[in-house]
This record gives sequence, C-alpha cells and structure tokens, in this order.
Amino acid sequence: MLSLNGLGFGLGIGEGLTLIAAVFYALHIIGLGRFSSPGSVAGLSAVQMVVIALVSLVAAAPEGIELPDGARAWASVLYMALMAGAVALWAQTWAQSHLPATRAAIVMTLEPVFAAGFAVAFGGEAMSVQMFLGGALVLAAMYTVELIGRRTGGRTEQNPSAELLHHEV
Repeated sequence: MLSLNGLGFGLGIGEGLTLIAAVFYALHIIGLGRFSSPGSVAGLSAVQMVVIALVSLVAAAPEGIELPDGARAWASVLYMALMAGAVALWAQTWAQSHLPATRAAIVMTLEPVFAAGFAVAFGGEAMSVQMFLGGALVLAAMYTVELIGRRTGGRTEQNPSAELLHHEV
C-alpha cells in the first residue's frame, strides 16, 4: 500500500528483490538478537560496516566506481556513510543488545512509516489515501502483534523461544 502505483497489484522484479531483502533483514535482526551483548556493540558494528562496504564494493565494481564531484555531493556521501550507516548500525546493535529480537522487529516495522512521513514532510511527496492506508496498516499490525502478545501472556521478555535468540555472548 505504501509503494504500489495506482490501485492495481502486480509483482515484478522490484517486489521480488524487496521480499528477498526483507528475508535477509529478518535474519540480520535474529542474528543481532542472538550475538549482541552490551560489551560487543562496537566490535559487532565494525564487522557489519566492513561487510557492508565489501558487498557494496563488489556490487559496484562491474559498472565502475565514480567518486562524487563537489563538496555538496561529498557532504551527502559522508552524511549517508556516517549517520545512515555507522551511527544507525551502532544504534541498532546497541538496542538489540538490550531487547529480544522479536521486540526489536516489532519496533522496526515503523521504518517504512517514518520513511513515508519524511518523504512527505521534507521530500516534496504528496500524501495520498493509499499512503495513509498503508501506514495505518503497518501501525495496526504492530499494535496487534504487541497487544496479542501481552494479552496471552506471551510477552517477549517471558517467551522462552525469544530468550533463545537473545543471550549474552
């Protein structure tokens, strides 16, 4: 609902790649939940940054790597590398050293909602009914999962399977 054009529904290469990326992102959340601890945040963050840099380098190499022109382009690259890259990875790793993976995943469902909100507020995107409904569905899903877990007594802090995913290393 947040990204479909028009009212039609279709699956193409972009949607397939998005689904594959979502699976890898879920595995990343589970892995961080399992291996992060307050003492390992800096090291785990550094390893993640190196892996991302290497994968990006390999992916970009066939088309050639072109350095940005001008101070404004370099400022954008540095901002993305530092704030959206290093700081975001460190913050996620730190948070997951204190939260079970299931709770972190619930919180991170808000990412596309915030992205859409920032696109409207700062990127010149127009708020559409479809965008509003998509965001509302994401929020409803997040609250449903959280409230059902509390009502059934299956809160993530008390859920043994969640605890298996989050332990001190």
